[in-house]
Amino acid sequence: MRIAFCVEGSADRAILHGFRDRWCPAAELVEGRFRGQLPRSQIPKECKLLASKGADLIVFLRDANLEHWRDVLRADEAKCPPEFRQLVIFGDRNAECWLAAAPDHLANRLGRPKSELLSEDPSPYVKAGFGMLGFDKEEKEPEVARYVATAPLSSWLGNSSFEHFYEQLWLKSKQLGCPLENLREAARPV
Repeated sequence: MRIAFCVEGSADRAILHGFRDRWCPAAELVEGRFRGQLPRSQIPKECKLLASKGADLIVFLRDANLEHWRDVLRADEAKCPPEFRQLVIFGDRNAECWLAAAPDHLANRLGRPKSELLSEDPSPYVKAGFGMLGFDKEEKEPEVARYVATAPLSSWLGNSSFEHFYEQLWLKSKQLGCPLENLREAARPV
């Protein structure tokens, strides 16, 4: 299976690598252009390019920043040509918010106070904790990917943008023959 992606930053890319390592390690990742450099108007062109590279799935991740993630999601989805919609998943939120969605676990992992991770935008704390600052961000991506591959993702379902992204991924995984773990089952109390 080939999973193509366009992301906005290093944390986004690392998260996708972690998901692949966790759920479908044999999948090949095909990188498109960073979304930070890709205007929304280029989504159709990028879909066509990545589909021509044999993508079975195309993932777009964008930081919603100050906009509500659902508004960004709707605007992104509106730019996706109908002929590619069956291939595409959009995720819109600050990737560091997803990483901080299990604050106890991440605080323990990073050796940082949990209170930092409970802020509306934990990005600076998450980036500092993983050392994803300055020009060396890409060197830290494997560490973030390893964290994602073992993180308690059922806790991440409390983040509505991750829950939406997971639901899309869950549905696609059934079609692609690479079933994801059932995070909803893992989140239920025993």
